[in-house]
Amino acid sequence: MEFPLSREAGARFEYLAEAGSTNDVLVAHATGADAAAWPDLSVVVTDNQTRGRGRLGRTWLAPTGKSLAISVLLRPVHAGAPLPVDHFGWFPLLAGTAMTRAVREVVDASLAGPAPEPEEGHPVHEVTLKWPNDVLIDGYKVSGILSELLPDARGLVIGAGLNVSLDEHDLPTLTSTSLMLVTGSAPDPDAVLARYLTELRGLTGAFLAAGGDPVRSGLLAAVREVCGTLGAPVRVQLPGGDDLVGIAIDLDRDGRLIVEDQANGELQAVAAGDVTHLRY
Repeated sequence: MEFPLSREAGARFEYLAEAGSTNDVLVAHATGADAAAWPDLSVVVTDNQTRGRGRLGRTWLAPTGKSLAISVLLRPVHAGAPLPVDHFGWFPLLAGTAMTRAVREVVDASLAGPAPEPEEGHPVHEVTLKWPNDVLIDGYKVSGILSELLPDARGLVIGAGLNVSLDEHDLPTLTSTSLMLVTGSAPDPDAVLARYLTELRGLTGAFLAAGGDPVRSGLLAAVREVCGTLGAPVRVQLPGGDDLVGIAIDLDRDGRLIVEDQANGELQAVAAGDVTHLRY
């Protein structure tokens, strides 16, 4: 498979016919003897990932040729110095926002012709980011993000899995979907990938130019615009095993999800957790 458009969106672009994990491949290059040959915004892509993984140790599997595994190396620098690692928590949200925008463009383009009338006040298809890093179409997952810090803490690899042309028999879960199932035809994987990399590069550039400030860079506003978790009733499984149930009301300057606890009305800032959108 060739990706002519996408090659223009990364400093170095490598397509692999098969990979165990594109994140593992890129981390190995970024930290190995040839690290200097892998600059900021280097990209590794495959449509045949055999040992993919998601958050919380989950496996991520898909039939060959029907999905994309995309890993991007970031070596963030501001004013000639590495960006402090305490700003890195924004990068999964940044990547999720980039993917949400890319998927929205694909879905919107598929509706350029005659389309069914949307329900009053709702788009035909709703593409949103579920905090912190899942992209949903009409509530079904089409993409997930997994970020991994480099051992020297001076960079990270952002991995994204995107369901491109899976049919209903290929879906890994009952809550998954694919671009083909939503749009009715298999989209050009290169166009989707190029759009994602372009959005990622633009958001990253603005974030770094502002010294990692999510407000001045516009990143906080961009995430809020696409985040379907905000305003939703949620259950958050916290790292310690406890559940927090309430309404997700906002994001703070650190990218944490602010949840109003339904038990006592108190506001809790969640830095990590597995979020489920509830339907009351």
